[in-house]
Amino acid sequence: NRSRILDRRGSPLPVGDAGELCLGGDCLAIGYLDAAAPAAQVFVPEPFAALPGARLYRTGDLARWLPDGRLDFLGRLDHQIKLRGLRIEPGEIESVLLAHEAVGAAVVLLRQNDRGERRLAAYVTPRPGAGAALDLHGLRAHLARRLPEAMVPSAFVALPALPLTSGGKVDRAALPEPPEGLPRADLLAPRTPVEEILAGIWCEVLDLPQVGVDESFFALGGHSLLATQVMSRVRRLFGVELPLRAIFESPTVAALAREAETARRAGQGAAAPPLAPLPRTGDLPLSFAQQRLWFLDCLEPGSPAYNMPAALRVEGRLRASALSRALGQVVDRHEVLRTSFGMRAGTAVQVFHPTGRPFLLRVVDLAGLPTAARQAESSRLTREEALQPFDLSRGPLLRARLLRWSAGEHLALLTMHHIVSDGWSLRVLIEEVGALYSAGLAGHPSPLPELPVQYADYAQWQRAWLSGEVLAGELAYWRRRLAGLPPLLDLPADRPRPAVRSHRGAVETAELGPALAAALATLARQEGATPFMVLLAAWQALLGRWSGCEDLAVGSPIAGRNREETERLIGFFVNTLVLRADLSGEPGFRDLLGRVREGALAAHEHQ
Repeated sequence: NRSRILDRRGSPLPVGDAGELCLGGDCLAIGYLDAAAPAAQVFVPEPFAALPGARLYRTGDLARWLPDGRLDFLGRLDHQIKLRGLRIEPGEIESVLLAHEAVGAAVVLLRQNDRGERRLAAYVTPRPGAGAALDLHGLRAHLARRLPEAMVPSAFVALPALPLTSGGKVDRAALPEPPEGLPRADLLAPRTPVEEILAGIWCEVLDLPQVGVDESFFALGGHSLLATQVMSRVRRLFGVELPLRAIFESPTVAALAREAETARRAGQGAAAPPLAPLPRTGDLPLSFAQQRLWFLDCLEPGSPAYNMPAALRVEGRLRASALSRALGQVVDRHEVLRTSFGMRAGTAVQVFHPTGRPFLLRVVDLAGLPTAARQAESSRLTREEALQPFDLSRGPLLRARLLRWSAGEHLALLTMHHIVSDGWSLRVLIEEVGALYSAGLAGHPSPLPELPVQYADYAQWQRAWLSGEVLAGELAYWRRRLAGLPPLLDLPADRPRPAVRSHRGAVETAELGPALAAALATLARQEGATPFMVLLAAWQALLGRWSGCEDLAVGSPIAGRNREETERLIGFFVNTLVLRADLSGEPGFRDLLGRVREGALAAHEHQ
C-alpha cells in the first residue's frame, strides 16, 4: 500500500507540511460498491503514478510526514475552521501543544463569546507525572514561537481530563466556555490616568482581560486594522489627532500614553469635526466613494462588476419567514440599504425610502432533484444571482434568494451593490441577520444596540470636512507623492497587454506554511512593521525584478473606517491607496522594508 499527503489541488506536499492523507493499494475502504457518485468523490487519480489509472482513497484525515519517515496524524479535515478569512487546521495547533513536555492532551475549538466575536480556544490537560500545574501563559508563548499569530488561541482552559463520549471520543459539546483571555499576575499595571484609559482601549480592541503597559500591541495580536480602531478611540477619548504611525513607533501603552500626553499639552486638537446625526433636509450628497461607483455605473449601466455576492450554507431547520423578517429588520436599521441614487440639477443625490416594507426573499425548492442535478442547478442559480445587475436609480440594492436542498440544508444567496457596502459590511450583515433571526424565533425584541449615526451622516460629514484647505492639503500631498510615477508597469507576459481592460481574470491563492508565516511575523515585529508590510515589500521587490523598474506602485484596499462610529455600519467605506515603491540604490530587504513601512504609514495618514 502507498501513503500520500496531498494539498487541496491534489499535489504532493513536502515533509512537514500538513495535508490530506490519501492511501493507494488494495482493500482500502468498504461501502462503495455500486455507489458511483460517492466513490468518485473519495477515489481520485493518483498524481505522478507509475501505473496508468492508479487511484488514491481520500481518508479525510489531516497528516504530515516527519523527517524520520513517520506519519504524524493531526486530526480530521472536517474540523477545519475559517477565522478572519484564514483557513486554520486545529489539528496543527493541537500537535504543537502536545509537543510541550507538560501537556498530556489538547483540543482546539472555535468559540463565540457573548458579543458575537469568534476566537480560538485551547483545552489542555497535564501530562501524568509532569508535576506542577500547567503554565497557560507559557503555553501561549510556546505556540507563538512556532505558529503564526492567527493560529495562537486567545483563550486557554486547563482541565484535569477531557470529557469523552460513550464511544471514547472527545465530547466537544461538553467542553466549558473559555474565560476572556489568560489570567496574568506578572503584568505592569497602569500608573497614570492616561495609561489606564489606553489599557482599557487595548483590552477592548484585542479582546483581552488585561494588558501590561510595557507589552507590545503587535505581540499581543494587534495588526494595522485594529491599530486604526485604537487611534479612533484615542481621538474620541483624548481629543487629540495622533497619526497611525504613532502606534508603530510607540507600540506599548506606556509609550503611546507619553505621545498622547505630549499632544494634549501642545493643544493639538482633532483635525476633523465630530461625526453626529444630521437632519434629512434637502438633497444629500453621495460620499466620495459612492460618487466614484455612481460615475462608473453611468459609463456602463447595468454592469455586474461591482456586485458583492455571498453564498452561505445553512445547516439545520430554517424558517424562511423568520429569515425574511430578519433581513427586513436589517434594511430598516441601516438607512443605506433603503437608499437609491437620483439626479438633481446635474448632481447625484441620495434618495431614501421608508421603513417597514416587507423584504422579498425568493425561495427555490430543489429538494426533489437528484444530487447531481441539484448541485448543477445551485451553481447555475448562484452565478445568475451574482451577475444580475442592479438599478441604482430604483433599488433595492440588497437582494436575497434561498435555495432549499432538504429540510435541514439550505443555501442562502445574498447580494449587495458595492455602492452601499463593502467586505466589512458583509460581515456586519451576516452577524446582525443571525442575531435578529434567533431573537425572532424566541419571540424576543432586537438585541442590537441603536446605531449612533447612519451612512448618510458620514457622507455629509466627509463632504464638509474634506473641503477647502483640508482638501487642498491632502491633494497636495498625493501630487507630491505620485509626481513622476511611470504611468505603466511593463511586466513580461506571453500575450500583449490589451488596450481596453477585459475583466477576464482569475484569482490565484497561495498558502504559506506555519513555519514561514511565523518567520514573517517575527521579522515584522523586529522591524516595527506588520506582516502586510513584509509581504508588500516582497511583492514590490518581485515586481521590480520582473520589470527592471526601480519606481513602481501597487494599489491596496483599506477598510477606511478610522472613526469608531462607523464600525457597526453597513456602507461603502473601503478606499484604495497607492503604495509607491523606491527600489533605487539596490537596497537590502530590511532597508526596503523600512521604506515600505514609512510609505504605508504616510499613505494611511493621508487616506
